[in-house]
Amino acid sequence: MRVLLLSDVYFPRINGVSTSIQTLRRELLAAGHEVTLVAPDYARSTPESGVLRVRGWSLPFDPEDRLMHWRELNAALEGLPAPFDVVHVHTPFLAHYAGLRYARRHGTPLVETYHTLFTEYFHHYLPILPRAWLKALARAISRRQCNEVDAVIAPSGPMREALLEYGVTTRIEVIPTGLLPESFVPGNGAGFRHAHGLPPDRPLLLFVGRVAFEKNIGFLLDMLVALRRTHPEACLVIAGEGPAERELHREVRRLGLTDSVRFVGYLDRQRELPDCYRAADVFVFASRTETQGLVLLEAMAQGTPVVALAEMGTRDVLSEGEGCRIAPPDPAAFARIVAELLDDAEAHRRLAAAALAYAQAWRAERMVERVAALYAELAASAPQTG
Repeated sequence: MRVLLLSDVYFPRINGVSTSIQTLRRELLAAGHEVTLVAPDYARSTPESGVLRVRGWSLPFDPEDRLMHWRELNAALEGLPAPFDVVHVHTPFLAHYAGLRYARRHGTPLVETYHTLFTEYFHHYLPILPRAWLKALARAISRRQCNEVDAVIAPSGPMREALLEYGVTTRIEVIPTGLLPESFVPGNGAGFRHAHGLPPDRPLLLFVGRVAFEKNIGFLLDMLVALRRTHPEACLVIAGEGPAERELHREVRRLGLTDSVRFVGYLDRQRELPDCYRAADVFVFASRTETQGLVLLEAMAQGTPVVALAEMGTRDVLSEGEGCRIAPPDPAAFARIVAELLDDAEAHRRLAAAALAYAQAWRAERMVERVAALYAELAASAPQTG
């Protein structure tokens, strides 16, 4: 099949959407499909076969992102050799409207993956507007956009439930992203600790993800304050960058955690990130708006136990005792669960082994087979043109 992917974000911009698109594209290519991706051009972009970059502007509230030029985006699409069997959009901004326009003009089935819970997102970036008004706007936009396409992919069951509550009537398929084979190659945890000046025996907690307000990282800082009462040497590593970083640095200083929190920035997914996961004693996660929580599975694939809130998409990933402990939304109670794992070596070993076994069921090739089957079904039922 010939597949056209469109997105308002992609590598080198690092986030879960970029990772999901990369995984889908790679596995489709491995299965013999022809895939073209249209995405923004960034200052650090490198040429890549099958990836068409479109120039754009930086966004004032999030300068890491790019808003593609509308005319150049549409010109790039019309310059592609038609026809495609399916168009698959991954973001609700210009990519959605350009993908919709292209699919309608060419009579091509249109699929959209709903990656982000925007009702819990907008108010962090537009705080001057009423939160209730922003949530209603996000619901209305999501409902209209999803009902414009032929099928929606939701990365988790709770996300599907949310879309149904919004009033989405389009067919919705729940298909997680899944893990690439290299996620299971053991990282060099000792090497990561040495490179970052972390003693081998220091209790190490890890968060990986975009350093954004909706990730609820402040909760993890409060949890660390409670944990240090019994484990004063505990350290939290935050791997990632984003718009909340400056505020979190201030909060770290205010809480007296300067020597207990390390911001290590973005890590190379192939070389550094597996080492980072492997170095941690416990992976901690507190986001309440996650649509899937792929980083939880990545940590488990490295044999690192997870302690997390089970909210939104993480409810589909987390199963108590299957490589994780589910914590209540209270920093002190969360800290007690982490402390139990740090204090009980045998319980930690069992949970680590369970994590690695559990992650095996989430391999990407199984998930992408389901996406390809959806493509084929929609293409077969599309009206014939020409």
